[in-house]
Amino acid sequence: MNVLDVSIANVAIPTIAGDLGISPDQGTWVITSFSVTTAICLPLTGWLSRRFGEVKLFVWSTALFTLFSLLCGLSSNITMLIIFRVMQGAVAGPMIPLSQSLLLSNYPDEKKGFATALWAMTAVVAPICGPIVGGWLTDNYAWPWIFYINVPVGIFCVIVTAIMLQGRDTPTVKSRIDIVGIVLLTIGVGSLQVILDQGHDLDWFNSTLIVTLSVISFVSLIFLVAWELTDDAPIIDLTLFKGRNFAIGVIALSLGFLIYFGNVIIFPLWLQTQMGYTPTWAGLAAAPVGLFPFLFSPVIGLIINRVDLRFLISFGFLAFAVSSFWSASFNTDVSYGQLVMPRLLQGVGIACFFTPLITIIISGLPGHRIASALGLSNFFRILGGSFGTSISVTLWDNREAVHHSQLVEQINDYSPQAVDTLQKLHAQGLSDLQSYQYLTRLVTNQAYMLSTNDLFWIVGCIFIGLMGIIWFTKPPFASMKKAPVMD
Repeated sequence: MNVLDVSIANVAIPTIAGDLGISPDQGTWVITSFSVTTAICLPLTGWLSRRFGEVKLFVWSTALFTLFSLLCGLSSNITMLIIFRVMQGAVAGPMIPLSQSLLLSNYPDEKKGFATALWAMTAVVAPICGPIVGGWLTDNYAWPWIFYINVPVGIFCVIVTAIMLQGRDTPTVKSRIDIVGIVLLTIGVGSLQVILDQGHDLDWFNSTLIVTLSVISFVSLIFLVAWELTDDAPIIDLTLFKGRNFAIGVIALSLGFLIYFGNVIIFPLWLQTQMGYTPTWAGLAAAPVGLFPFLFSPVIGLIINRVDLRFLISFGFLAFAVSSFWSASFNTDVSYGQLVMPRLLQGVGIACFFTPLITIIISGLPGHRIASALGLSNFFRILGGSFGTSISVTLWDNREAVHHSQLVEQINDYSPQAVDTLQKLHAQGLSDLQSYQYLTRLVTNQAYMLSTNDLFWIVGCIFIGLMGIIWFTKPPFASMKKAPVMD
């Protein structure tokens, strides 16, 4: 429910904008408002769980998420919708890391890997299903239903979790609230997320707003790190990065999702804008990437304690690299079947790197630090996805401009191919203007194809590099230790 909401609204933005009488650019704040507040609240998970208890925090977060989903659907104007999306994003932050932490604390050691693998299935499959479900609901019902579907699921989750985990809450500690840390986190991360979400549309550093937010974000985050490392009761436990496995695991996870999300964004965008695919068919072309994670994740969970996780992760990155190089060989005549095959291989990579990386990140940590570790690692994972989205779209457009200019140079009176093509178009009854318009569309389509190939090559090379990073982690990757008794 939570992960689905990150992507389900994407395809409904034009419809929402039309119904509420706003521009599509204004409509994107429905996505930005949710992602900004989620990013801010994720690192707070550890402190909030110590203050209120993991079970209580999870139940209340899920209940409020459900309530705000209902209110989003009932919104009659864009102001109401953005306000409720902000609130929904705020309570969404702790839900994901707490769902992991509660699974790990309620399963025996020999089944923790299997539990993590089952959890990973939802995290991987939901972003792929989101655009398909969102498009279907918007086309066949109305955009509020992308929020209403959370209500029955949320009510069920709240009731079942409250009953099944009754009496299993973690100890609480009443510590003072780190107001300075919260303010710096909100300003720094909020500004950074707005930069990543709006940078491409505002032409990055040619925009006064982006430059101003960049300065604010940089200064705020520098002060945040300094404050959190010296404060007696920090809101974020940055000392986790002293652990080699946590630090390297978070780096690999963040970079992996940065590249993965860049791939996830560009692939359907290219299909819809240049290959004539509808949103539904573009989603169906991307969907097979979730097949093998869904099937293999339980198997990975069963063997996770029997193999060196570094081999498993390296194999996952290699599968990603091969699928990327394979996709880089596409041309504009590629068929649906040819598009799907590399997606299937990419799914193998996801299954082999996501769950083992989470295991490495929390290896050796005491139980009372798991929620903090998962909150912080999920924050960097989502931030990596945001960076990947922004960088990939910008790079895609820039490379298209380069290829476009190179191809246009070949269309002149001294090019036999260009002259021959124009003569054939004239023979079919097209005027000079129509002929050049046709060639322009052809050149643009080919330029985006070459740009897409460039991105896939870059992605493949980076995944090859990531194979080396993971070997700096240090085994054994043991299960978490028991949490100490707290007063």
